Amino acid sequence: MKCSSCKTNLLGDTNFVQFKCPACGKIDIFRCSKCKRLSNIYKCPCGFEGP
Repeated sequence: MKCSSCKTNLLGDTNFVQFKCPACGKIDIFRCSKCKRLSNIYKCPCGFEGP
C-alpha cells in the first residue's frame, strides 16, 4: 500500500487512513499520517481531487 498523495509506503505508518473515492466510490484512497495532517492533495483516476 502506498499513500495516494506522496506515494510513500504505508507499512510503518500506524495512522494512515483508507477510504473510497468520494466521487466514484470505486477506488481505494490511502493517506499517510503526514499527508493527512498537511491536507496534501490526492487525485483519483476518475479525475476527482481532494485535500
